[in-house]
Amino acid sequence: MQTPTIDAHALARSGVEALRRGDAQRARESFERVVTAGQADASTCLGLAYACHRLYDREAALSAVDKALALDPRNLRALIFKGDCLAEGGDARAASSFYRFAVQIAPPENELATDLRDELARAQAMCERYASQYEGFLRSRLAAHGLVEGRSAGRFGQSLEILLGRKKIYFQQPLNYFFPELPQVQFYDRSRFPWLDKVEAATVDIRAELMEVQKQESAFTPYVQGHPKRPRKEQDGMQDNPDWSAFYLWKDGEIVAENATRCPRTMEALADAPLCRLKSRSPSILFSLLRPGARIPPHCGLINTRLICHLPLIVPRDCALRVGNDTRAPIEGRAWLFDDTIEHEAWNGSDKARVILLFDVWRPELTEEERVLVGAMFEAIDAYGGEKPAWGV
Repeated sequence: MQTPTIDAHALARSGVEALRRGDAQRARESFERVVTAGQADASTCLGLAYACHRLYDREAALSAVDKALALDPRNLRALIFKGDCLAEGGDARAASSFYRFAVQIAPPENELATDLRDELARAQAMCERYASQYEGFLRSRLAAHGLVEGRSAGRFGQSLEILLGRKKIYFQQPLNYFFPELPQVQFYDRSRFPWLDKVEAATVDIRAELMEVQKQESAFTPYVQGHPKRPRKEQDGMQDNPDWSAFYLWKDGEIVAENATRCPRTMEALADAPLCRLKSRSPSILFSLLRPGARIPPHCGLINTRLICHLPLIVPRDCALRVGNDTRAPIEGRAWLFDDTIEHEAWNGSDKARVILLFDVWRPELTEEERVLVGAMFEAIDAYGGEKPAWGV
């Protein structure tokens, strides 16, 4: 028997008008005729789902919205409606997945109709509600196994933050050289570096030498500088920008004698530090100055065989360093070490300059033999090129 010819567009419009009038039964009949004739698009199937839902026929509503999503898997209204149906049925986990997917794929708000923006806001609120319930359940269960609220610095605490979507995963991305099988650690545990005690104890003397240097306004030069034999890399406006400036005591593996002579207490404080020694490359020891309102954009360092140490000397309000997913505020006189090949950034939101002592040390996981080989490798690279390397951010 041949299916009678229908005007699908007219029937679909009739169904939409019936929904607007509140006549769910008439809407259902119109949409069902289009579906039965095999001429329905995703919008028509979704209209049928709305009508069935208003008639309290949940199974028919789910069947219709599934047809809509089969035709258009990224239909935001259908995704949210499917989440609503699952939520009403008590399946919070499945509902959350539909709400979350809708929020993830949604275009910018200014590209959406007002009512759809409201629907997405409701979906986002549902995501947050379910996430809060899920987190509460997990933490209550874990508390019985020794998890203490507020302690998130440990490795398990970090894993839980990532699992719950509160933090992203960041990995080493060195720009120049990657040494395999080294741990992915953002900030290192301070207790692993007892030689830092001597550095921190000299904070007052180091700061005094810094302040003498600062009296000479021209002493600091931009930290990111161009090289005539390398392409210009703007570094988001930081290249040759004095907002991020440096006063070097050592630079690229060579002592800056005139500057080091001006800071004898600083040099003495670093006498026991395991400085990363690579000919023509490191160590670098410097006072790093970030001017008021300046921000160092997200970037990754050159090699993962070293760590960067900061000793904060002058720290006004609203200053911070983010390494990967861990953001910390510096405290004057308290040093930290971090892996700069993991994406990091820093900012100074105050109206005063922020200054730290910055230097690089060997990663503790490298053996003495490995350190020698890394150094020899870079010397061989330089011998092949026949000139001093372009070494910098």
